[in-house]
Amino acid sequence: MNHRRPWEDKNLDKKRTLKTKTNKEEREKPKETAAENIKDLGVSNPQPLKSNIYTLTIIGQIEGHILLPTQNKATKYEHLMPQLVTVEENKEIEGLLLLLNTVGGDVEAGLALAEMIASLSKPKVSLVLGGGHSIGVPLATAADYSFIAPTATMTIHPIRMNGLVIGVPQTFRYFSKMQQRITEFITSHSGIEKEKLLSLMTSTDELANDIGTILVGKEAVDNKIINEVGGLKDAINKLAQLIEDAKKS
Repeated sequence: MNHRRPWEDKNLDKKRTLKTKTNKEEREKPKETAAENIKDLGVSNPQPLKSNIYTLTIIGQIEGHILLPTQNKATKYEHLMPQLVTVEENKEIEGLLLLLNTVGGDVEAGLALAEMIASLSKPKVSLVLGGGHSIGVPLATAADYSFIAPTATMTIHPIRMNGLVIGVPQTFRYFSKMQQRITEFITSHSGIEKEKLLSLMTSTDELANDIGTILVGKEAVDNKIINEVGGLKDAINKLAQLIEDAKKS
């Protein structure tokens, strides 16, 4: 038996009508575009955007085999390796844009990433924004062509280690071999001579409590570590050109 009063039935029907109308409006509402998401919601990875360029960012400190404190902004090398494999295997991806703003970090992890980037068969362009310090230098030079923002900096210094170090000749030889690996990579992927690079690394008048050299924008180009001073537009245009050249060859 229905115990509802007549006016209650009318209110219920009214609610159902409003709900149906609302659902219909939601279905007919146009979906937000990627650009609208960026503007209104600050989405950092807007989808879907069809592009033949894959963008890879290396920011903060490069985390290697040891976890960094949670308050550190870090890039985990094990996260980037599968992405680089995807770039190589995916036929829809024709080029890699590498954005760098890093203070450096784990030497072996950074060098491993640099080797992977350099070994990609597809065109790749790097852009140093803010900073490309320490192990960030070989990462920047691993691309086919490199850019640096006018105000960006790169710190060139020998490898360093914190914590307990055993003071024996074997430790010295280990550091020497590690430094040689980095030096050879940079000189083989850029225009700087080995003697000049070592001179920048061992300079004593640039840093207050360390040895090394800070290069700002054009100075990195003048020393033939980076190819050109430029920004995002320049990097994308250059990558498009390299992609077209690769298709013709």
